Amino acid sequence: MLGEYRISGRRASEIAASVERGVGSGNLPPGHVLPPMRELAARLEVNPNTVAAAYRTLRERGVIETAGRRGSRVRAAPASTSRGSLRIEAPPGVRDLGEGNPDPELMPDLGPALAAAAAADAESHGLYGQAPVVPEFAAYARAALDADGVPAGRVAVTSGALDAIERALAAHLRPGDTVAVEDPGWGSVLDLVPALGLRAVPVGVDDSGPLAADVERALRSGARALVVTCRAQNPTGASVDARRARELRAVLARHPDVLLIEDDHGHAIVDLPLHPLAGATVHWAFIRSAAKAYGPDLRVATLTGDAVTVDRVEGRQRLGPGWVSRLLQRAVLHLWTSGAVDTRAVARSYGGRRDALIQALAERGVGARGRSGMNVWVPVSDETGAVARLLHAGWAAAPGARFRLDTPQAVRLTVSPLTEADIGPLADAVAAAAGPARPVSYG
Repeated sequence: MLGEYRISGRRASEIAASVERGVGSGNLPPGHVLPPMRELAARLEVNPNTVAAAYRTLRERGVIETAGRRGSRVRAAPASTSRGSLRIEAPPGVRDLGEGNPDPELMPDLGPALAAAAAADAESHGLYGQAPVVPEFAAYARAALDADGVPAGRVAVTSGALDAIERALAAHLRPGDTVAVEDPGWGSVLDLVPALGLRAVPVGVDDSGPLAADVERALRSGARALVVTCRAQNPTGASVDARRARELRAVLARHPDVLLIEDDHGHAIVDLPLHPLAGATVHWAFIRSAAKAYGPDLRVATLTGDAVTVDRVEGRQRLGPGWVSRLLQRAVLHLWTSGAVDTRAVARSYGGRRDALIQALAERGVGARGRSGMNVWVPVSDETGAVARLLHAGWAAAPGARFRLDTPQAVRLTVSPLTEADIGPLADAVAAAAGPARPVSYG
């Protein structure tokens, strides 16, 4: 039943707009079941195909989802609702551990790299018609992938990891298809999937990466793609180890038609070995971003994969931005070849802060996760209350709701702003905030 809200319109675009207005106003809340197409068509006195076209548009926009005989319903998290909005603004005097930024002290000076890129550009003039990927960039990136055991494939360049994930998904999937995603996992991916009109099915994660049994279950249920974080998973710090990689490759071998997307989030900031899954399926994409080690504003990521996937990604890219700035590619290449980042030193720095915080929390009876990277995931009994209590104590944490689908409540702490002197006070504050709120009696 629609209650007071009446869907209106004679054309598919009008019907779709009417539903979107209802969702935006709250009159059609998340989970609300829409009327069957024939029933709505009779009510509006239009052809059922018109309603079918309207519902298809709404699915593609991520506004509704269709589950077979259970009909169409408003998505639990419409694409217009960004998980990024679930953030805590750190007021003056409060330490911000919620944004997830790398430590600026560990990032290189971009001046020499940009100057070298400008000098190279003075010779080539960066004109239309040139190759979208700088050959020297591709060769260096491909050699690094070879050294880490990533199967052969041409290198493409995208505007960051999320851009690469979106292009890989769009290259193979259609609205209504299901994607297996890590839970907890990167909030931007959890936003992206419904925005593309796709449905997310959660896959549990432990310190060694996605659980093989959960992946098997998701793929058997019809998921057409799987997104995996190789190292420094956001938000838990999980890293796929050799044993988990064997288990996952065995699962994927039973589902060769599934699109596999791997995001090496920990590239150049962790010292754990890479255990790639690439090649276990017919279609795959492997992605590395320069953001965490070299600077988020560079917006450069490398993507390799099977020939069909790379061809489709680059073909669609040509119809949009065309290419990622070759100036930026040359700048990143200079950072790589000049050794501007000492990966082992960066890994030690993040690891020291992360491990110290986890140990301090354990000493206070609080369990936390963080095997690699710059984040620590802390389960709490009341997420909203924990965030509020931490804020009152002078610490801004990221609410776990930004990263969760079905997993229990938690908060994410990014260790990059921490000093050694911060560990004890922060652990005290987290220990006080992690449990249930104390009951208050009112006279």
